[in-house]
Amino acid sequence: MGSSFSFSISHETSPAAPSLGLGLGDLPESCAASVLVYLDPPEICKFAILNRAFNGASSADFVWESKLPKNYGSLIQRVFGESDVFCKDFCKRDIYSRLCRPNSFDGGTKKVWLDKRTGKICMSVSSNSLAITGIDDRRYWSRIPTEESRFRSVAYLQQIWWLEVDGEVEFPFPAGSYSLFFRLQLGRAYKRFGRRLCNSEHVHGWDKKPMQFKLSTSDGQQATSQVYLKEPGKWIYYHAGDFVVMDSSRSTKVKFSMTQIDCTHTKGGLCVDSVLVYPSEFRKRLQRF
Repeated sequence: MGSSFSFSISHETSPAAPSLGLGLGDLPESCAASVLVYLDPPEICKFAILNRAFNGASSADFVWESKLPKNYGSLIQRVFGESDVFCKDFCKRDIYSRLCRPNSFDGGTKKVWLDKRTGKICMSVSSNSLAITGIDDRRYWSRIPTEESRFRSVAYLQQIWWLEVDGEVEFPFPAGSYSLFFRLQLGRAYKRFGRRLCNSEHVHGWDKKPMQFKLSTSDGQQATSQVYLKEPGKWIYYHAGDFVVMDSSRSTKVKFSMTQIDCTHTKGGLCVDSVLVYPSEFRKRLQRF
């Protein structure tokens, strides 16, 4: 495109006309900023190294405010509260950058971050914040450390008759559509000589009845799904359901659960890592893994 543009100029300009020597570097910062508003954050960062005009424009507050959630102030208050960790003098670009990191809240049992490309909210809820029936009884459950979890540990089920896991989160979600997933794995992963292996010793009972997932919201939305657990040794994101946030001016409470309460048989060998809330448009991205 650039070469064809230069070619047309050379034919339309008189040979005797003096060259003005103007280029993109002479573009006013305000004009460059008006262009950057239409790009996504990674593209803005690429343009910032193009020349001085785009570099200066890439710091403009109105450019980055257009990428932040509309209610980013409520988000900051929910996650950081009155903590000095989040500097009140941050420019909008620094705010965006800080929110793109996984930020812990609720005693470190939850993490939230912005997707770098879209600026949309993503959240992960640790198994430590879930109400798991029998979790304190070592005959059934144990907490095991692992590098495969954002929270460095998972809940591991050896064997049980009645499986029930409940949780909830209350958060000022920006307006939009969200999907909720349980991140689960059959079998216990470990490493030997640098190679990832899976111990499936306790895996049983999951082919008898499907797992039931439910979610409900404070404004009356509900969803239910049933899925058979499968593929030992692989972390799978099981889709529980979707919900829509219409009003971002107040917090939305989301309750969720996973149950397999058929007591005709035992089941075991399950790792429960976390619950994830992602923009619904990311659903296919998660289900690739």
